[in-house]
Amino acid sequence: MLAELAKAPPTSGDWHYERKLDGLRVVAVRDGDRVELWSRGRQRFDHRFPHVVTALAGLPLDSVTLDGEIVALEGDQTSFSLLQRPGTSLLRRVLEETPVLRRVDTLTGDPAQLLARACELGWEGVIAKRAGAPYRSGRSHDWLKLKCTASQELVIVGWTDPHGARTHLGALLVGYYEGDRLRYAGKVGTGFDTATLADLHARLRKLARESPPVGDPVRIRGAHWVEPRLVAAVAFTEWTGDGRLRHPSYQGLRPDKDPRTVVRERPVSA
Repeated sequence: MLAELAKAPPTSGDWHYERKLDGLRVVAVRDGDRVELWSRGRQRFDHRFPHVVTALAGLPLDSVTLDGEIVALEGDQTSFSLLQRPGTSLLRRVLEETPVLRRVDTLTGDPAQLLARACELGWEGVIAKRAGAPYRSGRSHDWLKLKCTASQELVIVGWTDPHGARTHLGALLVGYYEGDRLRYAGKVGTGFDTATLADLHARLRKLARESPPVGDPVRIRGAHWVEPRLVAAVAFTEWTGDGRLRHPSYQGLRPDKDPRTVVRERPVSA
């Protein structure tokens, strides 16, 4: 079940609120001694998070399916960048020193004040869940996400040449699906360190293609196009009138996301 983006908390109905976590969304399937972790993009994550598999295998249940988020907590903050480096000693320490399976606490209080407090604490936002609503596959108005800053996943469609002291690549070219068509959303040129630039460049070179995968007639100097297989999390201030991102910043890859499910998120009325 996926949450719709909303501008403000609901004004009617009975809703529960909880912290919005910045991690990898997975469905965990336990069947006897077998445990599998599946992403929304139908990738297996068992090998990446053996601590989670072991914890699920230890539950006093013969069979269960759980929908959850794998997060790395540093203090009270989630660190999505850590999850992208599964072999690092820092991630192993974080996983070993915190409870592996945790239920997300329900927040109490005025919804608007809850969101304001979440933003003060540096959280990504809050999730509103309609009380008593059944769990459904896909996106639903019964779950709403209220974000502190504008951000969403976008498909990487190419990169540009670096300039000055920048190495490997200058900016990522990103887009989103509108039906079966890929629409161009702009360049993402900030949010990288040197190691990230090198890693992205190596990945993208393997996906290179001659023609742009987007349907828009775009001409970009020094552009290199790729097969639309990678998804990036991008923060930005707003969408411009012509459908481009304003002041976008790279936040990391989203291996749990299927590129074909990436659309432009538009807030719904709660």
